Amino acid sequence: MNTGFVRPARAGFFPLDDELQLLPGCLTPRLQEQLTRLGAWMPFGKAAVMFQDFTRVGVSEAYAQQHTEDAGAAYVAVQTAEVEQLERDTPPPPAGPPKQCLSADGAMVPLVGGAWAEVKTLAIGEVAAPMREKSEWVVHTQAVSYFSRLADNHTFERLALVETHRRGVETAGQVGAVLDGAEWRQGFVDFHRPDAVRILDVPHGAEYLGKMGQAVYGEGTPESQAWLIPLLHRLKHDGPREVLADLRALTQAHPDLPELADHLAYLEKREAQMHYPVFQAAGWPIGSGVVESGNKLVVEARLKGSGMHWARSHVDPMLALRNIVCNDRWEEAWPQIVVYLRQRDAARRAERQRKRCEARTPAAVDRPTMAEPALPTLPVTTELPRRPDSAPAPTAMVVPPKSEGPRRPAPNHPWRRMPIGRAQYQPARPREPTKL
Repeated sequence: MNTGFVRPARAGFFPLDDELQLLPGCLTPRLQEQLTRLGAWMPFGKAAVMFQDFTRVGVSEAYAQQHTEDAGAAYVAVQTAEVEQLERDTPPPPAGPPKQCLSADGAMVPLVGGAWAEVKTLAIGEVAAPMREKSEWVVHTQAVSYFSRLADNHTFERLALVETHRRGVETAGQVGAVLDGAEWRQGFVDFHRPDAVRILDVPHGAEYLGKMGQAVYGEGTPESQAWLIPLLHRLKHDGPREVLADLRALTQAHPDLPELADHLAYLEKREAQMHYPVFQAAGWPIGSGVVESGNKLVVEARLKGSGMHWARSHVDPMLALRNIVCNDRWEEAWPQIVVYLRQRDAARRAERQRKRCEARTPAAVDRPTMAEPALPTLPVTTELPRRPDSAPAPTAMVVPPKSEGPRRPAPNHPWRRMPIGRAQYQPARPREPTKL
């Protein structure tokens, strides 16, 4: 039986998808959420294995990577849109804590092709009351949250507005900024909280003191350590005044070491940020361990694994997911990701529908239908016209009429020589040879 051909079916949209709030893909919303969460914590290959062990649903490593990075890119878009709305509407920020601390730092991540790029991370926390530890007063920072991006200085300080606004940095009673001496970090504080108490990270200041001691006494020598340890103790408990005076004398005593003058100028420029006894008495932390721990937890634990190399466009999506899971904000952020993905899928369907409508030919739709003229019927026997040179016309072509009955084979057809339906076929006897 002859059958017709059916046009291949395309991927379609089922109205029940909106009612069930399904996401694009072959997994249920709950499975997609679980796969994304695993991909944010561990390498994609291990995430696919763990996902199959937990759910009995098998996915490939490539699918786990694509799905995880797609969700991360969605959250990057959500936060970027929120920054634009904050800049446009300038809503009042929420109330901040009485005492808040912020710190920013960078960490290097490997990119595809052997290059490295600096990921900037902001850590914001609430300053707790000082407590005694090992015969010293120590200040801890609690309720810490992170914001990370692979961006230049100005772009990062602008995008970080989404986190500083959420944490109430603008309305906090007091804000302390514990930073190293990089200029872009000072500009970051100027942008978000110009009146913040600026504190030079103690390990960062100790690094420059150590460079001066190594230049004079040698790197790693007992003399350099014997010179550095008491100097750091004086800086931490007495302040920078006397320490800088000793460093000036050391620089003058060694004019053959020009690097001493450079290190001294760096510390003198930040003298106001090294009054550590005053800061400790006011209950401020004097070390940037909170953001250094954030670099290890948020960035390096996931993006600096063995053999990992990231495309630049894939870094921010992973950082956004790392911020969510490390800030314990998954229940808040995942519904925003779902809404964005569904809106994006709906916009893509509408765009495909528009292109299909434009691809239709308007003339074929608007042209009125007209009956085609009937073709003339030729007689069975037709006499060809005479040629102009008066040559004799060829003989007429006679088309024999078709027989209405069944066609019978010709008398000499091979079938007629077959012994079908006749007496039983007797094979011929072989002829005897002729005797001579």
